[in-house]
Amino acid sequence: MRRYLLRRSGFLLITLLFTSLVIFIVTQYLPGDVARVILGREAGEAAVQDLRAELGLDDPLPVQYFRWLGNFLQGDWGISYSTKSEIQPLVLSRLRNSLMLAMITLVISVPLAVTLGVIAGLNENKPVDNTISITSLSVVGLPEFITGLVLIQIFAFRLNLLPANSSIPPGSSFAEALPMLVLPALTATFVLLAYIARLTRAGVIEELKQTYVRTAELKGLPHHTVILKHVLRNALLPTITVVAISFGWLISGLIVIENVFNYPGLGRLLVFAIDRRDLPLIQAVTLVTVLAFALANLVADLLYAYFNPRIRYE
Repeated sequence: MRRYLLRRSGFLLITLLFTSLVIFIVTQYLPGDVARVILGREAGEAAVQDLRAELGLDDPLPVQYFRWLGNFLQGDWGISYSTKSEIQPLVLSRLRNSLMLAMITLVISVPLAVTLGVIAGLNENKPVDNTISITSLSVVGLPEFITGLVLIQIFAFRLNLLPANSSIPPGSSFAEALPMLVLPALTATFVLLAYIARLTRAGVIEELKQTYVRTAELKGLPHHTVILKHVLRNALLPTITVVAISFGWLISGLIVIENVFNYPGLGRLLVFAIDRRDLPLIQAVTLVTVLAFALANLVADLLYAYFNPRIRYE
C-alpha cells in the first residue's frame, strides 16, 4: 500500500510538473499583448515597453517559467494584472465555492444515477428500463442554460422555494450557502445523470451474464445477496472512474451553469482571467484545476483496487 501511494504520488508530481510547463507555454501564445490590454489601446509604445519590463515579460521564457514555478511552489502566486489583488486568496476562495457545489452535486447525482442504472440493468428491455433510458437521455440532451432556466422558473418564481441567484457572499459558511447551491447542483446533476446511469446499466447487464452469478444462485444464495455483494461490486468499477473525471469537470467546467446562476466559482474566474489576458491568474486557476483532476483520479485508483480483488496495490 505504501509503495503504491509513493509511486502514484511521484507520478502525480511528474504530471503536475509537465502540465505546468504546458500551461506556461500555451499562455505565452495567447493572442494580444498583456501590457497593451492592461494600459489600453491609447497607451504609448514607451509606456507599454516600460510595463512589459516591470512585469518581467521581456525576460527569456525559461527564466519566466522557473521564476513563476518557484514562486508558485513557495505560495507566492503573484498579483492579478486585472484586479491588482493577490491571486492565491482569490483562487482559493473560488476553489472553496466550487468544491461546495461539486460535493452537493455528487451527493445528489451519484446515488440517484447509480440507483436508476441498477434498476434499468435488472429490468433489461422492460418498460421500466425503457422509461429510465428515454427520460434520462431526454434531460441530458437539453442545454445546461435551458435546464437552469426551467429550474429557476419552477422552484424560484412559481414555488418560491429556492433563490434564483446563487451569488453567495465571500466567506459564507456551507450552511449559509446551501440554499443557493441546490439549483446549480440540480442543473449539473441532470448533465451527469444519463451518462452515469447508462454506464451503470451496462455494467449490471454484463455482470448478470457472468457464470459466477449463475453459480452463486445455484448454490442457494439469495438473489439480492448476489446482486449487492457480487454484481454491484464489479458493475460499479467503471462508474468510479467516471465520477472521478466528473469531479474535475465540476471544479472548473461549470462555466455555463455558474453564469446562469451568477455563482462565483472557479470556472467563471477562469473566463474572467482569459477575457482580460491575466496570465498569472490563468496559470494559477488551470494548475489548481489539474491538481483537482489528479487527486480525484488517485482516489479513483485506490477505490478501484479496493473493490476489485484482482488488482493489487503492490
